[in-house]
Amino acid sequence: MSQQSFAQLGVSNAVVSALAARGFTEPFAVQRLVIGDVLAGRDVLTKSPTGSGKTLAFGIPIADRIAADQRRPAALVLAPTRELATQIVEEITDVAHARALKVTAVYGGVGLTKQARDAARSHILVATPGRLEDLLARRAFRLDAVRILVLDEADRMLDMGFRPAVDRIVAQCPRERQTLFFSATLDGETGRIAKAYTRDATRHEHTPPQTHESVVVEHRFVAVENDRRVEVLVHELSGERDLALVFVRTKRGADRLVKRLGTLGVEAAAMHGDKSQRQREQALAHFQSGTVDTLVATDVAARGIDVARISHVINFDPPEDRDAYVHRVGRTARAGRPGIGITLVGADQRREVSALAHGLGIDHGLGSAGALEDRAPAPRRGGPARTDRPPRHARGARHGATRSYGHRKGGR
Repeated sequence: MSQQSFAQLGVSNAVVSALAARGFTEPFAVQRLVIGDVLAGRDVLTKSPTGSGKTLAFGIPIADRIAADQRRPAALVLAPTRELATQIVEEITDVAHARALKVTAVYGGVGLTKQARDAARSHILVATPGRLEDLLARRAFRLDAVRILVLDEADRMLDMGFRPAVDRIVAQCPRERQTLFFSATLDGETGRIAKAYTRDATRHEHTPPQTHESVVVEHRFVAVENDRRVEVLVHELSGERDLALVFVRTKRGADRLVKRLGTLGVEAAAMHGDKSQRQREQALAHFQSGTVDTLVATDVAARGIDVARISHVINFDPPEDRDAYVHRVGRTARAGRPGIGITLVGADQRREVSALAHGLGIDHGLGSAGALEDRAPAPRRGGPARTDRPPRHARGARHGATRSYGHRKGGR
């Protein structure tokens, strides 16, 4: 693929200048694939992983295809979670402002009145389905002026049960619109819905190459006895590291684990759907700053987290499937840094996790495909966590099989 610049793709001078001010001078591969088609007004289906630059792949051409004097909202971006909606707004605000466009995030957990007022005045809405329906029901604004509709991480929205809400929202948008569909998969039900929402769509698939230079995730599978799982976790957290993101299955499990870690001398914060928006934002801010270096989260709450300093992702509860594993471990190895993905595996989980590892081709450091390593004993039960932890930094990682993220010239 030719190394076209943003200007050569047809991006306006104003937007190119806004990108250059942020240090973005060369498009990522997915942006080179998508931007030209969006600028030409085509519907687009794109299969691309998180972290590949897809947000600007739709944000840049949207900014150029909307005029400041058009009826509002002129573009709608649907996202599965508040965190992702917030990150999308942060990523595209500069390019939108370069074209005198206003962008607003619409999500639950904050006051309706101000949000409704801001949304009605905005050219581009980035919204979660539930809160958007609330505002539409209150007649805060209509969607009959929407020229461009984006479904971001569409597969996750379906997994979260948003299909009925998305159908109702899409029905309120004009039939004569441009639709952009971004998903980690375009197979099965996701593919059928993509076809239903689009017309004569151009399809793009972007899979980052697996090279020794770009693959910087070390995968480790740790055999544990279930009654010592917390102790083994503390042992892992006591090693050399930067920030650690710990995944659990349930919201109650996240709260219980944070309390248990506290009794063992490890300060952690919980992030899940039962927390208020303010609590979630506060927990993420403390984590990003390093004030709290361990964040315990559920899959849904962690969707969209993009923190460069996460050196360790630890699956306290193993993921349900391959997609969940890739999503979780994809939170580490950001911005060219190495990362480590650790999965704690109980005796009753070995067969399932071995099959998952084998299916992903994760062999490095595991011996035969799916083999599990036993770890050294954790600190004694009920005892304090280690206090002689060396300075935190990501250890040099062995090459793994999960995709990672190189140095970014073109954004998320």
